[in-house]
Amino acid sequence: MAEAVKTYRQEQAEETRIRIARAARTLFAEHGYGATSIAAIAAEAGVATRTVYSAFGTKREILSLICDLWLRDAGARERAEEVLAEPDPVRRLRGAAGWLTNLYSAGFDVVLIFEAATDESAETRALLRSKLAGRNQVMDAMIASLDGELAIPLAQAQAVYRALAAPGVYQELVDESGWSPAEFEQWVADSLQRQLL
Repeated sequence: MAEAVKTYRQEQAEETRIRIARAARTLFAEHGYGATSIAAIAAEAGVATRTVYSAFGTKREILSLICDLWLRDAGARERAEEVLAEPDPVRRLRGAAGWLTNLYSAGFDVVLIFEAATDESAETRALLRSKLAGRNQVMDAMIASLDGELAIPLAQAQAVYRALAAPGVYQELVDESGWSPAEFEQWVADSLQRQLL
């Protein structure tokens, strides 16, 4: 019986953490990471301020969960595995473009929150660097899986993909110029195929 109660409590605690993170994501996107207070996050989530502190401790920890939820909701890991399992090099490159587009479509607001939060503390910058490093490792692995098929050196090919994936590129083409995510994906796929194979 105690086990079932503990599991239920853990589920409640996790649901509360997710509700807080989703409320914070909304506020960070609207008002900025630095300008959003823990009290404002608590009010948006419908919980007491002390609940936010006990669930997370710092805004930085909320930011970490926001990123984890974004990646989970986008199916980032599963989609990367599908791309890496694709035997055809052209389809694998096109899959890499699709993986990137899906990631941005599922939460470009998170990318912008991360960029804005880089002006914060050294600890926040370290967190953001570690999250970005994880994304870059996946992207580099996708391109490394094509070694032997590449028309340019591997490190250069990886740099091309990371350049096309720069948040400012997506923002300029999709947010500013009105491209659809599908058009962005097609452009990235065509660019990768033309430059790398």
